[in-house]
Amino acid sequence: MKKDIHPKDYRFVVFKDISNDYMFLTKSTVKTNENVVYTDGKEYPLVKLEISNTSHPFFTGKIKLIDTAGRVDKFKNRYQKHFENRSK
Repeated sequence: MKKDIHPKDYRFVVFKDISNDYMFLTKSTVKTNENVVYTDGKEYPLVKLEISNTSHPFFTGKIKLIDTAGRVDKFKNRYQKHFENRSK
């Protein structure tokens, strides 16, 4: 194995799922600009996630459509006439 290829500046970091406010603490080398007080009362660097295992449909078993830019509505509006022709 190659020597000195792994980072040495690991520290505790809180990752927060912004869709359901789930947070977990782990070691990471990621650089952050924000901090948060974790459940143990200590302050840690914060990394925000859009999705985690607590909100991902594969892990939850629930199908949840995440459409932040209205893409599904745009698609439906654009191809609505094709769907109407099929039902006739």
